[in-house]
Amino acid sequence: MFYVYELNFITDLVEERLAKGKMRWLANFKEIRRDYALGEFTIPIYATGGLEEKGFFLSKVFSKLVTPKYKIHFLLYTSPEMNVKLLRTLVIACKDKFRGDDWIFLVLAQNKPMEKTVKDAIENIADRRVGVTAYSLASRDTATSKNVLGKALQKQLRLTEAKFEAFDLPNYLKSVTIVFFLGILMLIAITVFGNVPAVHPLTLLIMVLLSLVLGHQLYKTHYRTTLTLDSRGFEILEGKSVTQDKWSNFKDVTIYITPKNETCLRLYSKKKTLDLPVSRTGISRKEAYNAIRNLIKKK
Repeated sequence: MFYVYELNFITDLVEERLAKGKMRWLANFKEIRRDYALGEFTIPIYATGGLEEKGFFLSKVFSKLVTPKYKIHFLLYTSPEMNVKLLRTLVIACKDKFRGDDWIFLVLAQNKPMEKTVKDAIENIADRRVGVTAYSLASRDTATSKNVLGKALQKQLRLTEAKFEAFDLPNYLKSVTIVFFLGILMLIAITVFGNVPAVHPLTLLIMVLLSLVLGHQLYKTHYRTTLTLDSRGFEILEGKSVTQDKWSNFKDVTIYITPKNETCLRLYSKKKTLDLPVSRTGISRKEAYNAIRNLIKKK
């Protein structure tokens, strides 16, 4: 039952990364589907996209004229156990469905340890338009096709840990306000003590622009929160402050609502409690709670 929760957790993690553009080095994925029917298979995550740039006007023009017009298919398939026959059937189903020069990225996650025959079959995939990487929850082993697409997929997709981060607008605005306020005080000081009229529309506009840039730096160094989870423990990064611990040090977990109406997962040990910021990092509360509860019980 534990591995079911962890597979669901990985599915949500991959969807989150796709939706937030974390895999843009593979492609710009524009559509994501859950439980996609592909022949005899039900694919938990299927995303489509292309290599076209989403940036500024010149980038778009360059992309339109130079970038190949390949369509990119990304599929995540989860199963209790993989075998060579299932792997070959799945790859053939992908190639039959997505013909031509389309690129196919196929991610496999399974519960049980990976058989050597499956590893060898994955590593020996020679088709240049199909990249495959597989991951075992039980053994934490990975296997990747040795072609270009497989190596790119392995580099961009890491299933050994789940990293969550969400943009915290209130704290960003707080950072911008602090920088802007300090800048205004500086302009007033220059005006009063330097006998130079420093406060006027142009300097205020410049101060606003500087506040947006420097405020973002202040936000990253003091307020940004990142939560990283794996099978052994977790890391909370709040600005420059780092908190690390292991699941084996805790005995229970609850969903806790803070006075600011933020949702946390509160971990209990004999000596302390510790809150994992859920709402501030954009993590799925339900799946995270189930996965972490089972990680604690598994110790």
